[in-house]
Amino acid sequence: MDEVAAKYNFAEMTGSRGITQLRWATFGEPSQVNSQPHLDSDGDLVGAHNGNVVNNVELRQQFMAEGLTVRSMNDGESCVHAVERYVDKGYDFIDAIRLAYGDLEGDYAFVIGRVDDDRLYAFKKGSGLVVGLGEGFTCVSSDLPSILPLTRNIVRMNDGEIVTFWADHVELRSVKDGSVLDREPETVTETMDAVQKGGYPHFMLKEIHEQSQVARELLHMLDGMSEASPRADSRGVQTVLEKMRTARQLYFIGCGTSYHACLAGAVYFAQIAGRSVIPVLAPQFVPQYAPAVNHEDVGLFVSQSGETKDVLNALQIAEERGMTCFGLANVIGSTLTKATACTLPLCCGYEISVPATKTFTNQVVTFLYLAYRLAGRDTKELAVIPDLMDKTLEMVAPQVEAITPSVNEWDDLYCLGYGATYAMALEGALKLKEITYAHCEGMLSTEFKHGPLSAVTKGFPILFAAGPTDVGLIVSGINEVTCRGARAIAIGEEDARLRANATDLIVLPKSTPEIASLLGVLPLQLLSYHMSVLRGFDPDFPRNLSKTLTVD
Repeated sequence: MDEVAAKYNFAEMTGSRGITQLRWATFGEPSQVNSQPHLDSDGDLVGAHNGNVVNNVELRQQFMAEGLTVRSMNDGESCVHAVERYVDKGYDFIDAIRLAYGDLEGDYAFVIGRVDDDRLYAFKKGSGLVVGLGEGFTCVSSDLPSILPLTRNIVRMNDGEIVTFWADHVELRSVKDGSVLDREPETVTETMDAVQKGGYPHFMLKEIHEQSQVARELLHMLDGMSEASPRADSRGVQTVLEKMRTARQLYFIGCGTSYHACLAGAVYFAQIAGRSVIPVLAPQFVPQYAPAVNHEDVGLFVSQSGETKDVLNALQIAEERGMTCFGLANVIGSTLTKATACTLPLCCGYEISVPATKTFTNQVVTFLYLAYRLAGRDTKELAVIPDLMDKTLEMVAPQVEAITPSVNEWDDLYCLGYGATYAMALEGALKLKEITYAHCEGMLSTEFKHGPLSAVTKGFPILFAAGPTDVGLIVSGINEVTCRGARAIAIGEEDARLRANATDLIVLPKSTPEIASLLGVLPLQLLSYHMSVLRGFDPDFPRNLSKTLTVD
């Protein structure tokens, strides 16, 4: 973004209105012609969107048949033409937007204005959209953190609403009938310390080191949400637990990093509380499980942003089937938190770096906490987690930095785990893929012999996340690869068997088997960070990725 700003002299631009968009490519390749904002046929209207207009191809054909000038493949341009076609027919701007809203299928947030007008208009369906009210200015964004450095006074928009904004005020209207809506702005009080690097070279490294702090805050919050607490949200944890105890079947639903947390949570629930859980990727939930669920089932829908489109799709289907739906998210006020019966907050503050770190570990801590409560175990046993996180980072940092240069020579590697560490292996592999662009495959350690073993060559690096109760099994996997020349890097507590069999051992502090699995992801986060920096990449903003995925 800084390079684009310098190239086009953003700092020298003047004016009273502006539209910018950082595009995550869906329709049309990333190119100049497909970049937003887009113009209408005559260059009188300008607009940009975030999201996914799924009938884009059909709309482009309609617009061209109607004689409109279509310049790109991008669905953001289709949003502009959708309004243009009704403006050209004589409708006033609000009515043109209302009609365009009915033509645009999918989920999106869109802003548009006339070249010669002092107003801008925005409307949303599915995707997030927040209005900011400042001293002498107004703004709108699909991302709340981008507004907070400018103003703390905001209005959260709902689906089917249009906002007209001038420099000094805004007006909300209903898409349904055009009526004016009265909504008081709210003041966001969260600290913005997270948007400063605080002396760290990258946000990712800062957020890795914040994990102990946010875990401590989360555990304190969860304890505060007990039955005896006088807080308004005190019944949150208890409500979730009561439904889980009587559920016919439990589902943990998420995508990417959040799915990995769900996978770890399912292991914890089985091992600690004796309760089976189905962890499932959100898109696969729809065809594989949704047709069979009903009001007796409970789903916990997990999303860092609370706007993950795949998760929201699964949530909608689950609610239509009568399932009791709860949320686990970091952004209070997001679509997920509004759509579920109850949402547990992650208490991570703002996570700026695209690769999730502290939001992942707090998701895992939440699952561990719920498993303890479901089993009737004392959750005070978990109070050691934050200090163990700090101790882990202190212990493993020099070990990870020592092996990074040699591991960095490879563009292919594997990360293996078993039980709860299987989820950590998947997450570690994802981090390596995200920010080093090397191919790292996460896998169940016992599955490696069923095919991937053929990839092993001399020096080939294979990471093993070893839980203290699974060392014997992990050692077997280590020997499968070392006897074929591979380099086995074990991550686990000090153990003579790991020390004797692994090529390298990254030592974790002593803890319980459940906590040990959580600690095991920290060196994998650090390894991915240091490899990314060594390769000359910015770990905070990896190519092709977005922090919040609002598209299908």
